[in-house]
Amino acid sequence: MVIVTFGIRYFLFAVADRIRLAPWLEVSLRFIPPAVLTAITVPAVLLPNGEWQVSFANSYLVAALLSLTAGIVTRNLLMTIAMGLAAFFAHRYFF
Repeated sequence: MVIVTFGIRYFLFAVADRIRLAPWLEVSLRFIPPAVLTAITVPAVLLPNGEWQVSFANSYLVAALLSLTAGIVTRNLLMTIAMGLAAFFAHRYFF
């Protein structure tokens, strides 16, 4: 299995510089990381216990909204993570 897995991946990396994708496909591929991140985070934020919780009693939603705001304002990844964690734990502790 190691040989098969390595062979498949090595072949794709070896020919990657020779393959040219259509411009419209290259533009479309840029949307994959945000789409995957959204698909992972939205259910975790809006369905924390398996049920819809769209209110300010939801610590995950409050932290996500404050993280989004911090990310837009500061454009600093570390600050965004710190603000989100601080908001989440403060909300859980005080509410």
